[in-house]
Amino acid sequence: MKSLNVHEAKTHLSAVLAEIEERGEVFLICRNGRPIADLIPHKKRNRLLPHRVMSQIKIRYDPTEPLTDDEWPEEV
Repeated sequence: MKSLNVHEAKTHLSAVLAEIEERGEVFLICRNGRPIADLIPHKKRNRLLPHRVMSQIKIRYDPTEPLTDDEWPEEV
């Protein structure tokens, strides 16, 4: 991980982005020596694979099935 101050990041943004794109480099941007942001390569998500949390959700009924009269909420 390379570290840059804000001024360097602004001045050399095109070169920094090219390095991220070509080499997958990660940059840490600092202000007054304190880290404020990470510049990392963008990761494309595969929309065909289910999310690991969403795949744990189980629906034990048919959400398209209409409700019976007993299941409708009472009117107030």
